[in-house]
Amino acid sequence: MSAIATTNPATGEVLKTFDPMSPEQVDERLARAVHGFAALGRTSFAQRGAWLTAAADILDAEIDAIATTMTTEMGKTLASAKAEVAKCAKACRFYAAHAEGFLADEPADADAVGAAAAYATYQPLGPVLAVMPWNFPLWQAMRFAAPALMAGNPGLLKHASNVPQTALFMEDLFRRAGFPDGAFSTLLIGSDRVEAVLTDPRVRAATLTGSEAAGRAVAEIAGRVLKKTVLELGGSDPFVVMPSADIARAAEIATIARCQNNGQSCIAAKRFIVHADVYDAFAEGFVERMSALAVGDPMAGGTDVGPLALAQGRDDVDAHVRDAVAQGARVLCGGEPLDRPGWWYPPTVVTDLTPEMTMWSEEVFGPVAGLFRVSSYDEAVALANGTNFGLGANAWTNDVDEKSRFAADLDAGLVFINGMVTSYPELPFGGVKNSGYGRELSAHGIREFCNIKSVWVGKDSAPATTTGAGSHSE
Repeated sequence: MSAIATTNPATGEVLKTFDPMSPEQVDERLARAVHGFAALGRTSFAQRGAWLTAAADILDAEIDAIATTMTTEMGKTLASAKAEVAKCAKACRFYAAHAEGFLADEPADADAVGAAAAYATYQPLGPVLAVMPWNFPLWQAMRFAAPALMAGNPGLLKHASNVPQTALFMEDLFRRAGFPDGAFSTLLIGSDRVEAVLTDPRVRAATLTGSEAAGRAVAEIAGRVLKKTVLELGGSDPFVVMPSADIARAAEIATIARCQNNGQSCIAAKRFIVHADVYDAFAEGFVERMSALAVGDPMAGGTDVGPLALAQGRDDVDAHVRDAVAQGARVLCGGEPLDRPGWWYPPTVVTDLTPEMTMWSEEVFGPVAGLFRVSSYDEAVALANGTNFGLGANAWTNDVDEKSRFAADLDAGLVFINGMVTSYPELPFGGVKNSGYGRELSAHGIREFCNIKSVWVGKDSAPATTTGAGSHSE
């Protein structure tokens, strides 16, 4: 069986296989990307925006077909797949409307630097390699592609090998929208061939969303050849609940936050840290809601949770729970793989966790929640921050002072107060610590792969000097 294949995770059936591209085919796409870079450089923001808007129109018109492909390839519910397509269309329209403003020249104080004019300008770097995961197969590729194309950078997409049809759709989407040949290409290759692409001098930078191991590998390769990278890696997001919170609402959103995308999201809440004063009330509501979620056919309208995308993923989740139980943890609901074709694991809540258990420190990529009891604000923050990850964090409180303290004290790239961590085109997205570096989305995301060039224009009548504060300096 080809390593690049569409396999229905609800049944385990291999539906379609693809041959990896040959080295010659990859080389041809790299050459096209260079020509695409030159072609994009001859276009205006208005033209790129028109093409990106056309891509959004295609997404809207073909939402049912695209969503069905994603659900078939990785098992997310059809409703969530449709929402993902709509979100991608929104991002396209957002960058079409705002890219020119985000990348406008920024004037500096010309008098302070002895110039007639001085400013910073943003210029594209060139072809950018995107190594993307399967869990949000359209959105995570789009949140790179939309700003990259508007900045004038061609995209080279190396997608996860279990979502090849979604990957090929991305290339076709931008071609049909009108972007020049080479502006966006999909590379059907395995992870063992990423190094050859990244070290090719025609590729100027890379972005990766994925595991810590994958991030370290790409960063190490890019470091050797001095290429810019943006990394969005794993997360073990805390969900802190304090006594002043709306407990019923917190339990309701906690269920969504843990089981969104069948529990396979880097920014899904995974560690539920609850103050002792409201622990019992929250735990009761949370377990009741987790137990009530409908697990079944992801194509069916009433399904809340579908299968996990990969057999290995299901096995990894099960191993975390078994390890915790073997060392004294208690399972409040779920806790066993479902005995049916495909890769199923039910919504699960585990408590009495200790640092010796893998669930304490590692990311559990499935619908399994760890439940913790704390006695104070300081203990809650210490536990929330006591991990190598720092992607998102949720805090629930109606205490005004606690809201501002959580915003300052939680060590994460995104902090949501009384709401579920999610991504918006309007807000920068990314993490700290082992969750990666750099930012996607917003103005910050589009500038990541630009040369921020300083321009200094001298005064025609300025006398020549050989000394001064600005001479022989960087």
